[in-house]
Amino acid sequence: MTKDEIIASLLDQLKDANNQVAALTGRVNELLTKVAELTAVIKSLQEEKGAKEKDLKKANNKIKGMGKLLDKENEQQVEKPQLTDEEKKVLDEARSIRRKARGNNGAKRDIHEECEVEYKDVYPDDPSFDKLKACPLEKMKGDGTPDYQICTRYVYVPGHFKKVIYRLHRFIQDGRVFEPKTPPAVFMNSNYTSSFVAGLLQLRYMYAMPVERIIHYFEDQGFNLKKPTAGFLLGRAAETLENFYKAIRKAVLSDDYIASDETYFKILVPEKNSKGKGVKKGYFWVIVGQKSGLLYVVYRDGSRAGDVIYDELHGYHGTMQSDAASFYRKIQGEDFPNIIRIACLQHIKRKFIDCMDAEPEAKEMVKLINKLYHEEHKHKIEENGWTVEDNFKWRQQYAPDILAEIRGKLDEILKKPDLLPDSELSDAASYFNNEWEAVVDIFKRGDTALDNNLVERMNRYFSMSRRSSLFFGSHKGAERAAVLYTLALSAKMNHLNFFDYLTDILDKTAKWQPNTPLENYRNLLPDRWQPSTKE
Repeated sequence: MTKDEIIASLLDQLKDANNQVAALTGRVNELLTKVAELTAVIKSLQEEKGAKEKDLKKANNKIKGMGKLLDKENEQQVEKPQLTDEEKKVLDEARSIRRKARGNNGAKRDIHEECEVEYKDVYPDDPSFDKLKACPLEKMKGDGTPDYQICTRYVYVPGHFKKVIYRLHRFIQDGRVFEPKTPPAVFMNSNYTSSFVAGLLQLRYMYAMPVERIIHYFEDQGFNLKKPTAGFLLGRAAETLENFYKAIRKAVLSDDYIASDETYFKILVPEKNSKGKGVKKGYFWVIVGQKSGLLYVVYRDGSRAGDVIYDELHGYHGTMQSDAASFYRKIQGEDFPNIIRIACLQHIKRKFIDCMDAEPEAKEMVKLINKLYHEEHKHKIEENGWTVEDNFKWRQQYAPDILAEIRGKLDEILKKPDLLPDSELSDAASYFNNEWEAVVDIFKRGDTALDNNLVERMNRYFSMSRRSSLFFGSHKGAERAAVLYTLALSAKMNHLNFFDYLTDILDKTAKWQPNTPLENYRNLLPDRWQPSTKE
């Protein structure tokens, strides 16, 4: 290129650059204009907000002023006040403003009918107010009593401890000594009552509080509980409730439909592991009587071996629901001819959920399983007169077609030529295929659940405790926990307040001898228990 051509080219580039600068300058000016406009809008909104806040302040002052008229007045005066139309209008306006000021869009508040109620009368505190001269402002009810305005506040009273000292008066009469009976003690040589023990156990086994945290909580409420004393009370409670534990076991294994699952807890042991720590996983086995609503917890040195559950089910007749762990699958074999094991559809479904994002067939299988739940949930036993027999007939109607559809899809997945043996889809399909008969057996009764979720929900109490307490100090402590969890979770399943239940049964059985027949405890188990009548 010649010198002139280069200069011409540079001039063209400069011209283009100037045009771009001009365009960008124009864009900047446009944006600045918009910023100015938005700033003006914001200022306007702020001014509007300030005006509204001013109006709201005026309204609040108006409410405050009208509150004197709206409050309850003298009960002794029954004469209905005569209000002018203007006064009525002002009152209605004040009430409307008060409702709007709540900001809850008219939503109904919880009534909390379960609370103890205390009534307090509130009167105007204006110095010029004279209750004897004033007459009630509110309208009258049909029975002639004033329709007072109501204002409710909920109060929390922390745990209250009381020391009761019984003064035992002895007398001699006609050469004979008369002595009063000492109040019954829950534990021999212990000053702690059933309510104290029940409160301790409720915090530990229902609310998953470690003993150390319970001690601190008691301190905050004004009671100094020593750790050895707490441990003593927990141990004695487990011993005292041992017969209840045995009675629950007998009742659960008499139920013709049970469900089982296991969960773990860390246990401190003398033996050191590979990391030099004296800690191992100890397993609790949970067995639920589905009809009785009772729950039985088994702990045997923390073992997860199948022998633990096999020993418990020796001689059992009925249906058992579980996941497909190897020790459960053996239960449906020749060694247990009187037990029909049924599957958990949720365990099966979860395996397909884990891979459904990558596998369209898994997504289809989840939809098919959900169809079973959809049909099952159209009715519920004991609602609207729906019986177990009705539910069985309903299952006979809806289940065969859906199960056939599921079977077809399952076979289609298993026969896929490109199905990798180690894939998640292959694992899910194989799991389902191995459980197929156990799934079909679910629908051969009208009272079985589609899954094992009830037991898993109960296992969450172990999970909560595992997160807060971290471990049990020994196998002995875990065995004690099995007894107390059995009582606590059985009460939970029967919708009982564990504190009230435990307090009552400890009082009722305080004088029972250790060799009292188990049958005597049966009517005190959570599914049959009736609270004592208060005098």
